[in-house]
Amino acid sequence: MFEKPIVRFFSVTESTGDSVHLPEAGSPEEVVFFKKIQEQFKDQFEKVFPDKLATKAVIIIPSLTLDHEILSKVKGVVHYEERLLCMLMLLRMPRTHVIYLTSTTIDPVIVDYYLHLLPGITGYHALQRLTLLSCYDTSPKSLTEKILDRPRLMERIRQSIPPGAATHMACFNVTPFERTLAVHLNIPIFGCDPDLLDLGSKSNSRKIFRECGIPVPPGFEDLHSTDDIVTALAELKLQNPWLRKAVLKMNDGFSGEGNALFSFAGIELQSDWKQWTRDELKNKIKTVANELDCETFLQKFQQMGGIVEAFVEGENKESPSVQCRIDPDGVCRVASTHDQLLGGESGQVFLGAYFPAQPDYAVPISRMGKKVAEALQQRGVLGRFSVDFISVKENDEWKHYAIEINLRKGGTTHPLLMLQFLTNGEYDSEKGLYCTANGQVRYYFSSDNLMSKKYEGLTPHDLIDIAMMNDLHYDGTHQEGVIFHLIGALSQFGKLGVICIGSSAERARMYYERIVLVLDKEGK
Repeated sequence: MFEKPIVRFFSVTESTGDSVHLPEAGSPEEVVFFKKIQEQFKDQFEKVFPDKLATKAVIIIPSLTLDHEILSKVKGVVHYEERLLCMLMLLRMPRTHVIYLTSTTIDPVIVDYYLHLLPGITGYHALQRLTLLSCYDTSPKSLTEKILDRPRLMERIRQSIPPGAATHMACFNVTPFERTLAVHLNIPIFGCDPDLLDLGSKSNSRKIFRECGIPVPPGFEDLHSTDDIVTALAELKLQNPWLRKAVLKMNDGFSGEGNALFSFAGIELQSDWKQWTRDELKNKIKTVANELDCETFLQKFQQMGGIVEAFVEGENKESPSVQCRIDPDGVCRVASTHDQLLGGESGQVFLGAYFPAQPDYAVPISRMGKKVAEALQQRGVLGRFSVDFISVKENDEWKHYAIEINLRKGGTTHPLLMLQFLTNGEYDSEKGLYCTANGQVRYYFSSDNLMSKKYEGLTPHDLIDIAMMNDLHYDGTHQEGVIFHLIGALSQFGKLGVICIGSSAERARMYYERIVLVLDKEGK
């Protein structure tokens, strides 16, 4: 999926004044260099992370380093770099510095909005320790590629790190591009080594789930050619005569945008299932990304490889996920469970999530997620990842099918981080509940897709005015309320992200419904 980064040689002048030549991007030498940098991170994690008064610097790279063509189908995708603004809450530690990179500049009113949420720190104090750097580039290239194309910008990153600060990079996902950047900056990443990325492919996810004894839908992996797809679909139908639909998934697709549905509707018993499937393939495929035609989908599928699996159906069906974290000390933690809200014509597109997952199954899926985390830790994986499930209630019991592993941050990461930063609490995976530092239970509903044509033209300043006038804000005293994100996408795309925190799931949803009522009224 990822092409070799095209990065020219250049020299870095360190504080010693020495000139250092960097290894060629993608070379074995670079891989060795990166692994040495990563070895330093365990010591930093164990000794510096726990000290809230230590001098630290965190370089935030919110780059969605994913397939350009598929990513381009997401409206306002450049503003998704704002989702990790939740990490500005790290500035609540009075000697921590944050260096935040984006493709385009962030409106100061958005920055002020986040700094206003900081508990126990003034905005002025936080601003002295915040560096915002922009590439001034709205092209489809990933943010990390843009940074690598700008040696002077990388030098500004180095100059922004306080002398002696323990420093690491926090990235949305880690690919060979992020590895090259880490080597250029000589700074470790709290994330998965790119050499292990393939563990999170759709094909390898199924293999790991089976290794862990976790059920998966009937299907086939390691497919590449159109003939592979045809054979898998025909065999799947032959083995499961009741099957009405199948899902085709690219190995490295995301948020459902790399998926397509294949319908067996109208099919009768065939003497040659494979020939029928071949003849009907392009007529029966419906891509999840509306702008991605069938021909392009099949071309991308052949490039990435992928799987074919049964579309799981049921009258009572949910799409929970488990978010885990593997720390440098080897400890595997279940960070959260969510019930994902999926939409779109095919029901495959991530729209939002309820936290935590339903009490009926939050604990069982946590234990499954923990098994996957331990299996990945044995393979050397580091950082945050999530496991997605499809859960169907049959005879008053839930049956869970593991669907995929996402070796990166995702749509459920930033809401959880924001809740933890604001309340200093933790999720108890054995109880399926989140409690604040003072022992109060909290829930939230979050969405990256609150969108309407009515909202187009509302600027960030307008949104803040509307929020203040209608009491749509987070109340630190009661630890409830509303936090907005993706604010930069509002005016052009009519699109906004929200996190609605409440003392009950019902109160969290109530906040969301109130936001929609207010914005529908205030919009054009």
